[in-house]
Parts: sequence; C-alpha cells; structure tokens
Amino acid sequence: MIQIDDAGSGSLVGGTCIGVIRTETNDFYYKIIPLKLYNKKNFKNKTYLDYVVTIVKELFNKLKVNKNEKIYVCRGYMFDKLRKWLKSEDYNFISTKIGEPLQTKIENSFEEYTISLGLPVDFIRYTKYPFHFHSILKWVYADYKNRKKLCKTGWKSWSKYGNLETKCFYDIVKKSNFVCLKCGLSIPNNTKVKVISYKSNRYTKIYLHKTC
Repeated sequence: MIQIDDAGSGSLVGGTCIGVIRTETNDFYYKIIPLKLYNKKNFKNKTYLDYVVTIVKELFNKLKVNKNEKIYVCRGYMFDKLRKWLKSEDYNFISTKIGEPLQTKIENSFEEYTISLGLPVDFIRYTKYPFHFHSILKWVYADYKNRKKLCKTGWKSWSKYGNLETKCFYDIVKKSNFVCLKCGLSIPNNTKVKVISYKSNRYTKIYLHKTC
C-alpha cells in the first residue's frame, strides 16, 4: 500500500514537505516544494500544486509504484491536482486521512528541514504549537533581515504582518526563563537585554542578548 501526505503547508517558514511511503517495506521518500513557489506571483497562480505532481511522479519512480497498488492520498487541498493526475493515469487511489506510518515520518522530516533553516531544536520539539503563525513570526522578527527570505511571502497573512513597524530598546531582566530568539542560547538572570517590539494581533516583545 502507498501513502501520500504533506507537512509544513501551514508553516510560515519553509516550503512544504511531500512524502510517499510503501507501508509493507517502509520505503520512504520525500521532497520539499521550494520557497520560490510561495512568492506572491507563484502563490496566486497556485504553481505549488503543479509541483506536487512533479514530486510524486519522481517518488513513484523511485518506489516503482505500479497501477495495481492501492494508493491512499491525503484529502487536503495540496493534492487537488495530483488527484486529477492519478485519475487520468488510471491509478488505484482513494482520498482519506493519512495516519501511520507516514504521518510521523513526514512530520519528522519537515522538522529536520526547518531546523536546517535555523529554527531552534527546542523551539520545534518542546513548543506546544511550534508552527503557529505568530510564534514563527516572532522568530522571524528576531532576525528580520535574514529570516524574511525563509517565509511564504505570498500569504495574505504575510502581507498583513510581514512588514510591521518595530522598535528596539534595552532593558534588564531580573528573573529570566527567556531564550534569545536570534542565537538560540538562554538569557541569564539579571541581564541587560535588547528588546524588539511590534504590534501584530497583539503587542509582542522579543528578548535578545544585548550583543545579538
């Protein structure tokens, strides 16, 4: 049986991970939809949906998928064009909610990918909602110049919150459980810190080491 799913389509940072697995052998492959397909023009034209078909064709070749195998495809919008292609090619598929073993593998693959982009391991693995838009936005504004290029800039939410006015000032934190969102290291107690503030859906302050 073949399973097809995605991870990261709802994350502001990074492309989207598309994965395919043969459950009997646990053979698993994935590829990332590149960020350039999430710029304003490409996102509007939904070219990333065409790229899903390109990816799945490649991964099918690696797995040597035949048309008699049962294929389970995630029923999400990411696979709208893939389903049309599968139907036109007479593959034996159904749309359904995808569970194990693919779910964990593809989520872990996307986590590793975002860590390679710079997201702190602790941020990803120990935050209740690590890919929540405003959590990621806070990380982006901690090093805006370098991190904005990692974002899905075609999103309407980026148009609304991606170019906010920020203020920078210095303060002292007496009791700190903060981590510097620029370098990823902890901020000690009784430390002078750099603070970046902005207002999105709420007033937000980001704490950095004073030299970061």
